[in-house]
Amino acid sequence: MNRKLYTLIGIAITSLGIGFSSCSDYLNVEKNFNDMQSEQKIFTDRNYTMQWLSYCYSRLLGDNVEVGHSKFCPQNFADDQVFTETYDRYKAYKLGEIGYGYDNGYDGYYQNSWKWSYAAIYQATVLINKVDQNTAFTEEEVLDIKGQARFLRAYFYWLLLKRYGPIPLMPASGVDYTKSYDELSISRNTYEECVDFIAEEMKQAAKELPERRDNLNIARPTRGAALAVRAKAYLYGASPLANGNTEMADFVDKTGRKLIPQKYSEEKWAKAAAAARDVIEGNWYKLYTAKFREEQVEGDYANPKTIVPPYHPVYSKANFPDGWKDIDPLESYRSVFNGEVNFFNNPEMIFSRVINNGAELHPDLGDFSDVLDMVRHQMPASLGGWNIHSMTMKQCDAYDMADGTAFDRKKCLKGFAGPENKKDRPYDNLEDGVWMGYANREPRFYASVGYNGARWNCTSATGDGSEVVKNQQVWYYRGSKDGRSNNSERWLATGIGIKKYIHPSDCYVNNGTALPKVEPALRYADILISYAEALNNIEEGNNYQIESWDGSTTYTVRRDINEMRRGMKPVRMRAGVPDFPDGIYNNRKLFFTRVVHERQVEFFNESQRYYDVRRWKIAPEHEGAQIYGCNVMMDEANREMFYTPVRVSGVQTAFSRKQYFWPVNYDELQRNKNMTQAPGWQEIGRAHV
Repeated sequence: MNRKLYTLIGIAITSLGIGFSSCSDYLNVEKNFNDMQSEQKIFTDRNYTMQWLSYCYSRLLGDNVEVGHSKFCPQNFADDQVFTETYDRYKAYKLGEIGYGYDNGYDGYYQNSWKWSYAAIYQATVLINKVDQNTAFTEEEVLDIKGQARFLRAYFYWLLLKRYGPIPLMPASGVDYTKSYDELSISRNTYEECVDFIAEEMKQAAKELPERRDNLNIARPTRGAALAVRAKAYLYGASPLANGNTEMADFVDKTGRKLIPQKYSEEKWAKAAAAARDVIEGNWYKLYTAKFREEQVEGDYANPKTIVPPYHPVYSKANFPDGWKDIDPLESYRSVFNGEVNFFNNPEMIFSRVINNGAELHPDLGDFSDVLDMVRHQMPASLGGWNIHSMTMKQCDAYDMADGTAFDRKKCLKGFAGPENKKDRPYDNLEDGVWMGYANREPRFYASVGYNGARWNCTSATGDGSEVVKNQQVWYYRGSKDGRSNNSERWLATGIGIKKYIHPSDCYVNNGTALPKVEPALRYADILISYAEALNNIEEGNNYQIESWDGSTTYTVRRDINEMRRGMKPVRMRAGVPDFPDGIYNNRKLFFTRVVHERQVEFFNESQRYYDVRRWKIAPEHEGAQIYGCNVMMDEANREMFYTPVRVSGVQTAFSRKQYFWPVNYDELQRNKNMTQAPGWQEIGRAHV
């Protein structure tokens, strides 16, 4: 791995004594006062100032990682994944019983997010106010450093807002160190105030940050990244959870002030749409696409020739983004995630932590649970993986057919793939013996689903025995190498594996290696679909005049299906599936259901759905539903029965109101006299007093 690529994001400041390692250090007055004594030295020295900035970046890791394995990233798995590891812990998470400091055995899980974020917010605020003192930097460099620090401060608030809801906004000029901690106790701001602060800070950061970065600085934010986070913050502020949500009327501060807006405002959707358009009009990003592959090299199962989507009179004849004639939809989608394309060469990536071996680089911060580690949790045990992360049947069935129609388990092809039925399945490369329900599905299915009998290429394997490892089919029938076992946790609870983020070369046996992966914290497809979603929520006939981020123009924002297509259609074309007909675009309710579906498929395993189902207030019907998978008790002799939907034994699900927001740690409630608890968690807290 090229360490230069990760310089800023990965340096923790240990030499300066600014670690904030204990539960209370992130806002400890005495400690921070002592830190102040060295500020004169820090902000007159170029290297020390950059180390101060690097500390802020380092707190994006650890418990603030959003795409990683289940130990640290439960929010990456909503109703789409199940794990066999530490089963009791997963059940506690699904039931909303992981206590964030309240329960026995799970004390402190995920609370680093709170303390690390506020530590970084403090550091960034000091830097914004002090960097002008450093004459070692040019004016241009000072402006860039301010922009980075401002972006990071707002980004940490963004992470906190998604998880905890309304959170305290620290004084922008920093903390008065002459006051006692009790005097510094700060109450929660309203959700609206938090959104507006993040949006304004990101707008200012956009003025200070450059439009582009070179290859050695890819982890640093750009103007587009700041505006993209601004657009996401506005989208969340417009969504039902935070826009006229009277069911959260009891989420209040110590004075009784309601923290969730009780009155609905359509204009918030217009602001969200305009903010997304700011990113689109910047022309900084585009969806990644791979070229159409005419032929497959004989024996090269890892790189098949392009499977042409079913004929469409318009899209089959047009080049991307108006059609799919010149692209390979499967390769286009999977290459975004599997390491085939690095961050610098991927025009779709807006912001990323760009970290792969966090634990190796920074053992002081522990297991980062990064993307590469998650990949190993997904890989079959026979290929050196942990064979633990499995896809729910609900998620598997969400992928449409190749022609864009919904998959129907009752109407799908019957039997198992073989030479005799190849003509019935022209839109796949199914291996012999695979269930025909997996035939003729859209390309994102084959890029994401490690179905029973899928081929895992493992092309990096070498030496004796590698010919057995390469291009092998992996089976999850009971009794097979990767199937159900009573003596091991390493089997898939649903019998459905995950291939997203897996490169054809990835392998952990026979001297195999795995390509570095880029964390997709924010990519352009998200902005495009968010734009369409926001426009859909404006009533027909309503118009809003919204100024662009820099004041250079004014957008007329209304429910315009052509503009909605501008957001949704490119994502569908890249996926090789038809755009929606006018009848769906013209119907607000129908289009919303398509947005929900499209985001479920497009952003699977990207820490999006967990927050989406909450902001839409549909989490009870989704996360509260029972989890189903294949019947993993069946062996190959009973293969037909393997695909019978069964409830995953041992995993109960429930969703209550308290699960919309994370609770604040009990210790913090004791320390901050003005802090209030999120709804539903209050009684649990009182029980521990």
